[in-house]
Amino acid sequence: MTHLTPFHLAFPVDDLDAARHFYGDILGCPEGRSSDRWIDFNLFGHQIVAHRIDDAGSTRGGGNPVDGHEVPVPHFGVVLPPAQWNALAARLKQAGVTFLIEPHTRFAGQTGEQSTMFFLDPAGNALEFKSFADPDQLFAR
Repeated sequence: MTHLTPFHLAFPVDDLDAARHFYGDILGCPEGRSSDRWIDFNLFGHQIVAHRIDDAGSTRGGGNPVDGHEVPVPHFGVVLPPAQWNALAARLKQAGVTFLIEPHTRFAGQTGEQSTMFFLDPAGNALEFKSFADPDQLFAR
């Protein structure tokens, strides 16, 4: 794959301290700039910003069936190399994170085979982290 540029994503949270703990301590995202209303995090080289919204409520929408699991929509995350994905899965399990979809292999033996896991942050935002043994399969049909 060619060099990718970082993406930027702003998302709602209802508790900045909980977001700081989850994204900083559990996911291991270094913190950047912040104020009393938002925090920048480095999510594996991408800029995500937790914005405190007083009436954020649940950000979960619906879901779609994918390979036998109900995938939450909306969700965001990062595609990681296998070693990083495995280390993150282990760190999340050790931290007691509850998975919406446990770490597993999706589309086993098919085009686009990938490791994936889904979980919620403290504000109810759904995250997916995935990995491809063959990165060229990311957009394979």
